Amino acid sequence: MRLLHTSDWHLGRAFHRVGMLGAQAEFIGHLVATVREHAVDALVVSGDVYDRAVPPLAAVELFDDALHRLADLGVPTVMISGNHDSARRLGVGAGLIGRAGIHLRTAPSASGTPVMLSDRHGDVAFYGLPYLEPALVKDEFGVEKASHEAVLAAAMDRVRADLAARPRGTRSVVLAHAFVTGGTPSDSERDITVGGVAAVPAGVFDGVDYVALGHLHGCQTLTERVRYSGSPLPYSFSEADHRKSMWLVDLAADGGVTAERIDCPVPRALARIRGTLEELLADPGLEPHREAWVEATLTDPVRPADPMARLAERFPHTLSLVFAPERAPGDPAVSYAHRLADRDDQQIAEDFVAHVRGAGPDERERAVLRDAIDAVRADEAVREVAR
Repeated sequence: MRLLHTSDWHLGRAFHRVGMLGAQAEFIGHLVATVREHAVDALVVSGDVYDRAVPPLAAVELFDDALHRLADLGVPTVMISGNHDSARRLGVGAGLIGRAGIHLRTAPSASGTPVMLSDRHGDVAFYGLPYLEPALVKDEFGVEKASHEAVLAAAMDRVRADLAARPRGTRSVVLAHAFVTGGTPSDSERDITVGGVAAVPAGVFDGVDYVALGHLHGCQTLTERVRYSGSPLPYSFSEADHRKSMWLVDLAADGGVTAERIDCPVPRALARIRGTLEELLADPGLEPHREAWVEATLTDPVRPADPMARLAERFPHTLSLVFAPERAPGDPAVSYAHRLADRDDQQIAEDFVAHVRGAGPDERERAVLRDAIDAVRADEAVREVAR
């Protein structure tokens, strides 16, 4: 069976101040053409269809158009909700849409109930594990600790139990939206840390033939059977080096996996350039970036006059301007934002305690901070679901 694995469309999202709806529509056209040209047997979409719980109307219309075009091809599609989606909204009408071959899996309770598809070698069970917010689903899965690993492990127990009850030789595919150990994140993914831990081990998914992951925006292979497709379009300058693509996966009669990447159309190259303003304006080596979307980091010790306007004369698609004067680490002029770079909420809170009190928190106090941060995240998730 030939699968096309994609995820993280983020319909409705912009790139800085540039609307991406046109590029997203072009991707949908490319997706439909790829399904047709490569004789794909099933399409899997591993979450974050939309960029937010209540997407703009234009994004909903684009999704509706995609569903109609995929249904017209007669190729089954299995799709799950991600952490950016409203699972309940995305799942409205799932039963009816399923009659057209578009199978939406957004309910955690259905994790162990597969979509069954067949080819000449027999059945393939597709299990959809939507994004599982630990605080909201721990009771559903009967776990004591609200962690990503605990709820995913419990969901996979249901998958393996269902698979074990099926005829010998039934192949299996799992769709999941999670941060799996070994994956490389970028700046455009929403943080899903719980209890100070975001990642779950790939071993959680043992026992199935292929795991189609979503959440991380870079296409990557964790094992031959566990892969991220990445987002089809860039959504932050941290993705400047990404090759945007989808996985074309062949699932053999014995469950063996072979995969190749299918490139996606990207509207414009990304470039991150760094130096003083005069260097950036004069360096001939930067000429290939003239038509790229540009993030410029200025290292001038004193902020120059009209930097954006001057940069735009050479790089008309400059979207982001960062000031990072080259100073010694102990220089008091080093910015607060610079000092916070690459530090998570827990570390920032602990640093604040140390700054105010003169000593950092002990282990009990760290646990209190961690529980408070997790409670805020859980409350935000509940509010988003209820909107």
